[in-house]
Amino acid sequence: MNIYRYRAFGALTAAGVAWGLTVPMSKIALEWMGPGWLAFVRFGLAAAGLMAVAAATPARRRMLRRAFTFPVLASGALGYGATIALQNAGIARTSVTHAALLSGAAPVLVAVIALVWQRTVARPVAWAGFALSLAGAGVITGGHGGGASLTGDALVLGSVVLMAAGTVAQARFVADLDAVAVTAVQFVGAAAATLPLAAAEGIPAAPSGAGAVAGLVVSAAGLAVAGTLLPFTLYGYGQRHVPAEVAGAFLNLEPFVGAISGIALFGEPAGPRQIAGGAAILIGVALGSLPGLARERWRAGAAPALP
Repeated sequence: MNIYRYRAFGALTAAGVAWGLTVPMSKIALEWMGPGWLAFVRFGLAAAGLMAVAAATPARRRMLRRAFTFPVLASGALGYGATIALQNAGIARTSVTHAALLSGAAPVLVAVIALVWQRTVARPVAWAGFALSLAGAGVITGGHGGGASLTGDALVLGSVVLMAAGTVAQARFVADLDAVAVTAVQFVGAAAATLPLAAAEGIPAAPSGAGAVAGLVVSAAGLAVAGTLLPFTLYGYGQRHVPAEVAGAFLNLEPFVGAISGIALFGEPAGPRQIAGGAAILIGVALGSLPGLARERWRAGAAPALP
């Protein structure tokens, strides 16, 4: 395995861990603002920061102009903006643990969508993994309590489907464009798409008390920087150097980090149903993604150039 793929795996790992922390941070911020407002604030702040980086030099401004196209904007509006707004709506109606575990279906859905869209061939063991993970998601959504609900679980699962489709589509945009420029433009598209949703919710009520204000500021800033700007950029970089189904395998870090946060920070139950469903999802991810990782490890050829 060459140095480029080591770097890509490091970037994808960091992105997966950071995304796992967004579920509890979103749960906190949703106490003061609606799903649309939270998504708009998250992507608006991230877009402002990354656009400044993407336009810092003449060379970067040229790459930014190349990336500023309708398909890239649309991919940000749907794959980022609509996905996170839907996820926020689900998190507001279900538990952190359920939301995090359901996100574990993302790698499997990425592989399935890539199979259908790109006509890749999956081995029987991979199909067994797909079926096991989806069954695990069904087990989790079938049990409630501890703040979870069927409506919230369904909304989160819908956001996972959108995210998986966006992950497969993303590979087309990062192949020949600068990853930072692409991500900056996608953040702009996401902010533009979520602004009408925020406006429809009305002006959120201001939090009362210094502690509430501090909690809102920290969670919103954390979502914008640690949960959005850094992981989306790192993930875009990683996708330049590995296939979509391999990059998707690293999304399984999100349910681990998110579920542990839900149990440790919110005192949510981790009963037999959640444990069994989560284990099924993660075992299925391993069965579905390891063949792709093995093929990538032994594939010969030069690495693509760094941006």
